Amino acid sequence: MDFICSDCPRQCSAKRGNDLVGGLCRSPAVPMVARAAPHYGEEPCISGKNGSGTIFFTGCNLRCVFCQNHAISRGEGGAPLTVPQLRDAMLRLRDQGVHNINLVTGAHFTRPIAEALTGLDLGIPVVWNSSGYESVESLRRLEGLVQVYLPDFKYWKREPAMRYSFAEDYPQVAAAAIREMFRQTGPYVLDEDGMLQRGVLIRHLILPGLDLNAMDVIDFAAEEFPAGSVLFSLMSQYTPMPGLKRFPELQQRIDPETNQRLIAYLQKRGLEGYWQELDAATEEMIPEFDGTGVNAIRVSE
Repeated sequence: MDFICSDCPRQCSAKRGNDLVGGLCRSPAVPMVARAAPHYGEEPCISGKNGSGTIFFTGCNLRCVFCQNHAISRGEGGAPLTVPQLRDAMLRLRDQGVHNINLVTGAHFTRPIAEALTGLDLGIPVVWNSSGYESVESLRRLEGLVQVYLPDFKYWKREPAMRYSFAEDYPQVAAAAIREMFRQTGPYVLDEDGMLQRGVLIRHLILPGLDLNAMDVIDFAAEEFPAGSVLFSLMSQYTPMPGLKRFPELQQRIDPETNQRLIAYLQKRGLEGYWQELDAATEEMIPEFDGTGVNAIRVSE
């Protein structure tokens, strides 16, 4: 069914339908999925031993020039899944023994995802893995359906948000979104095996030259939420992607001194969670967006 979309902070009022591609996300109304398979590259409390049942959606309402998933984030690739097929993908992953169902960059498909989750008894947590750039109104569609929120908080300042993601309002939008996520889940809960069952895990990718930006995001998490109530993941895996000629400052990796300084700052602020060493900065953990786990569902229909 066609609809005029104002679901994300862009408020672009694009017309989207099963055969209509619209908006900055360049997406139809039906979910487009590039991969549905166990993934082992998330934080330990998400991936565990059995992997996270990850469903990668194509398209995105941001335009991050450094995007590691650029092969699908521009709205290219993937295959359409109906709501029943999306449910089937989740159930198949659940039956493979994964720790959770991990929905990656699905904000522009919130309506059909919420429909697919409604009444679905998975028996494992649902993880909403997002850029952080989403509206409170859309997030409320997910209340009671998502147990774990895994948002990025990319920028505290408007200038880099505009320069690198074409979203000047990112800081206030992401802050409001994460507050709403926490309102829905409350303090984080781990099971006896250390797997996250409920709560918010805020991620921040360190970008070259934006040390103070990283500290500001850490400060937000430390000051906004009660001590010990949210998890934080400081990521140094930044890897220069193709097409960055206009951004020479992004054509380098994070240096060891910066990484250690920010890890020390995270510890000083008392946040619980994770950080990465520099050997994580490779392209090896970027999965193949080749239709794994998706094509079989479509063929079986």
